[in-house]
Amino acid sequence: MPPRPIEHHHGSDTTTRGLRVQVKPQFVPDEDLDANAPHLGTGEQWKGRRFIFAYHITVTNQSERTVQLLRRRWRIVDADGDVNVVEGDGVVGRQPTLKPGQAFEYASYCPLSTPWGTMEGAYIFIEPGTREEFEVAVGRFYLVSGGTET
Repeated sequence: MPPRPIEHHHGSDTTTRGLRVQVKPQFVPDEDLDANAPHLGTGEQWKGRRFIFAYHITVTNQSERTVQLLRRRWRIVDADGDVNVVEGDGVVGRQPTLKPGQAFEYASYCPLSTPWGTMEGAYIFIEPGTREEFEVAVGRFYLVSGGTET
């Protein structure tokens, strides 16, 4: 069955092969940034600024098999349309194993040079019993300045 993303405000909630990935992003005002200033306009007004976005992710194993998260891949697009792909082992330095019904939560962040952008990606999991690797979608979520939490 293909991934079925469900958007909740700026976050995402996607289930692939029984693995549910929920993302809740939040803008984190930087000390260099006036959080009350309007953030619309040309990229030139953003020059030299840094916008920090935190996100909280919960991965829940709703399947009947034990799985392990091996790798991640993110596609980050800023307001100027610049794309950055980030790949690496595990998440926050871990490669968690999830038994049926278990969940793993973590928080991370993404700095942007523009006041908004998007992130989406995938986790690569393995089923230890069969050594089968498979991809689990992380639905697109929105990084929007202004302090609004989903």
